[in-house]
Amino acid sequence: MVDYHAANNQSTGGPQTYMEQENDWDRDLLLDPAWEKQQRKTFTAWCNSHLRKAGTQIENIEEDFRDGLKLMLLLEVISGERLPKPERGKMRVHKINNVNKALDFIASKGVKLVSIGAEEIVDGNAKMTLGMIWTIILRFAIQDISVEETSAKEGLLLWCQRKTAPYKNVNVQNFHISWKDGLAFNALIHRHRPDLIDYDSLRKDDPVTNLNNAFEVAEKHLDIPKMLDAEDIVGTLRPDEKAIMTYVSCFYHAFSGAQKAETAANRICKVLAVNQENEQMMEDYEKLASDLLEWIRRTIPWLENRTQEKTVKDLQARQEDFRDYRTVHKPPKVQEKCQLEISFNTLQTKLRLNNRPAFMPSEGRMVSDINTAWHTLEGAEKGYEEWILSEIRRLERLEHLAEKFHQKAAIHESWTDGKEAMLTQKDYETSTLSEVKALLRKHEAFESDLAAHQDRVEQIAAIAQELNELDYYDAASVNARCQKICEQWDILGSLTHRRKESLERTEKQLESIDELYLEYAKRAAPFNNWMEGAMEDLQDMFIVHNIEEIQGLITAHEQFKSTLPEANKEREAIQAIQAEVQKIAQSNGIKLSGANPYTTITPQSIDSKWEKAMAMVPQRDTALQDELNKQNSNDSLRATFAKQANTVGAYIQAKMEEIGRISIEMNGTLEDQLTNLQEYQKSIMSYMPEINKLEGYHQHIQEALIFDNQYTSYTMEHLRVGWEQLLTTIARTINEVENQILTRDAKGISQEQLYEYRASFNHFDKDHSGALKADEFKACLISLGYDVENDKQGDGEFNRIMGIVDPNNTGFVTFQAFIDFMSRETTDTDTADQVIASFKILAGDKNFITADELRRELPPDQAEYCIARMAPYAGPDAVPGALDYMSFSTALYGESDL
Repeated sequence: MVDYHAANNQSTGGPQTYMEQENDWDRDLLLDPAWEKQQRKTFTAWCNSHLRKAGTQIENIEEDFRDGLKLMLLLEVISGERLPKPERGKMRVHKINNVNKALDFIASKGVKLVSIGAEEIVDGNAKMTLGMIWTIILRFAIQDISVEETSAKEGLLLWCQRKTAPYKNVNVQNFHISWKDGLAFNALIHRHRPDLIDYDSLRKDDPVTNLNNAFEVAEKHLDIPKMLDAEDIVGTLRPDEKAIMTYVSCFYHAFSGAQKAETAANRICKVLAVNQENEQMMEDYEKLASDLLEWIRRTIPWLENRTQEKTVKDLQARQEDFRDYRTVHKPPKVQEKCQLEISFNTLQTKLRLNNRPAFMPSEGRMVSDINTAWHTLEGAEKGYEEWILSEIRRLERLEHLAEKFHQKAAIHESWTDGKEAMLTQKDYETSTLSEVKALLRKHEAFESDLAAHQDRVEQIAAIAQELNELDYYDAASVNARCQKICEQWDILGSLTHRRKESLERTEKQLESIDELYLEYAKRAAPFNNWMEGAMEDLQDMFIVHNIEEIQGLITAHEQFKSTLPEANKEREAIQAIQAEVQKIAQSNGIKLSGANPYTTITPQSIDSKWEKAMAMVPQRDTALQDELNKQNSNDSLRATFAKQANTVGAYIQAKMEEIGRISIEMNGTLEDQLTNLQEYQKSIMSYMPEINKLEGYHQHIQEALIFDNQYTSYTMEHLRVGWEQLLTTIARTINEVENQILTRDAKGISQEQLYEYRASFNHFDKDHSGALKADEFKACLISLGYDVENDKQGDGEFNRIMGIVDPNNTGFVTFQAFIDFMSRETTDTDTADQVIASFKILAGDKNFITADELRRELPPDQAEYCIARMAPYAGPDAVPGALDYMSFSTALYGESDL
């Protein structure tokens, strides 16, 4: 017999070598009737599964291919190619020519046919016909199977082993006895379509039932024709390997589409998982932003509450509440604000890396809105603290003035008690001349006394007016008492004037009264007033805020004490007048009627007041010395706070400058930079005890009611803000490096590229501000090879790039924006078109997809996610329940208004 194709297949190679091995037909085995029967049935069914697509089939495999017509048709169906036009004649030569055309086509596909000629096929040689069909099956159904760089038989076997590995009682090692019990066929179907097979109900000891179940399910639901008989397989010691391989290859091709769908589903799952994670981060940001803004909204009215308290004690309780707010309630909110900014930056970075549109928070919840609200909160906080301090000063002043008012009012009321009755009596009408003169002198002394009390009344009115101006809570009772005093004072003035007129009229008829009594009265009255004023001054309350003020009071007190010797001389002189009266009376035998007719001030009362005044002097000394000691202590507190504040302020300033340099001059890998920054952050946080120590000093300052400090320009509020800014700056710098790592890993940017980008950026950042001006950024792009020269085309390209890196038209480009732009220029990401293509695979090339298809191909949560968000499909080929996966995919990347 002629080796028809030996001369046409001289090439060598991987697939051909395998085919040469498979074409080494085992003639001895073919003589086995059982094997031949299995091959006839299997190969016939395999050929008919393809010929049915052309509207025909075969009944007898060796007879129906003899004229070559159906053989050529079979090759056209399975290859999708056109063969030369067949010859329609009935003669033997026509049949041989047709078969040769088929064999030539097989040889053109790299298949070496050994000892198979057209004459044997035309003559109906069953052995050669089966060998030819096996060669066709190998080339078009098995050869292209590839799993992990294996091919053909090994690849198909490895595929079967992987798919059936999880199933009990299945161990696929070959294509003959491993399939006899039927469990392997059922396992393959169940692995891909678990809804078709109840695998747990199958028994290994019932192979015929198992095989028939698999064959019937495959034929009914998978469009795989029944190519084997269960009885033949079970009744054969070693089933035919080629029949089994042919049948199993149909399962491989039937399920290869499912593998594509699985790949497409995985891509969609990945995209949806990213979207779900981003949406969760958006929800978390919205909630955290809402909670923080709500806390600020609730806190600001509390800080703006200016309801006045009645006492210093009540206001100090509010000050303690404010201190708790500063140390307990606000610090966690500072951390939340910092975390909010970090979460927002991380989310935006992830969206950029995944080619998603930027996250736009709800209205009023932007980071800038939160910063504005925070700034308002800190303004209210500062105003509240200043108001509390000013209120403490005001209330202290009010309490001091109120006590002073009531003290002076009590003294005045005590002095005026009985004066109206005295001024309205008519005693002068029945008095002798001497008595009238005495009454007149007494009245003159009273006028002198009245004039001396004018200052006290004016002081009382002035204090009442100041209490009203300072909004004293009990101003009504003060005003009532002051009004009563003023009205009584006017009455006293009027009565005094009328009595004087009456006495003067009477005086013309009376002789003057003893001059000595008069002299006593005139000198005793002012001296008595002086003593009362001195005692009032010695009992006067005082409030000072520094050493200079208390030293001024001590100096004034010393000056007062220096006048005491002269005052004592005056007292002795007054007492000498009284003694002279007694001496004259005794000398002249005059019987005194009793008290001095010109005054009620007795020598005993002068001595008594003098003794009281002298006892008050050392008490005043002690009070002033105690206050001096207190002011010295306060000055020490000022110095202690100032020393710590100057140290902390210098530390914060130095660290702020240092972190500014670090953010510009960072070296090493990004991980090294992140580690160094985190260690640097720890070193900063280790300084927290110094801040707490300063807070302790500040609390002592406030408790001592110290309102100024000449030893430092720093305030606690200034240092708190500086400390919070330092911590926030470090956190932002760390977040920037983390985002750079995220960008590098997601975009595949090498460490060397990042170094190059950082070096280029820093080179053109002349002022080390961390941002490039437009002209600096343009020079940087030119240095990296971008054509943005000063011409029309270059300017257009530069404006396009600026629109990407500076969408808000700030005129500056940050390093993060620069990195994002460079990463987009040098890497690739998922696109909407890729996702649309994946959905199209799942939808079976339709322009729409149904909910059932999504639930079958995707995990439940992601399937429901798509169903809830996909719009109904409105195309001309729409069916009920059709969903528009195209608009959904473009919406994921911000390319539609869905």
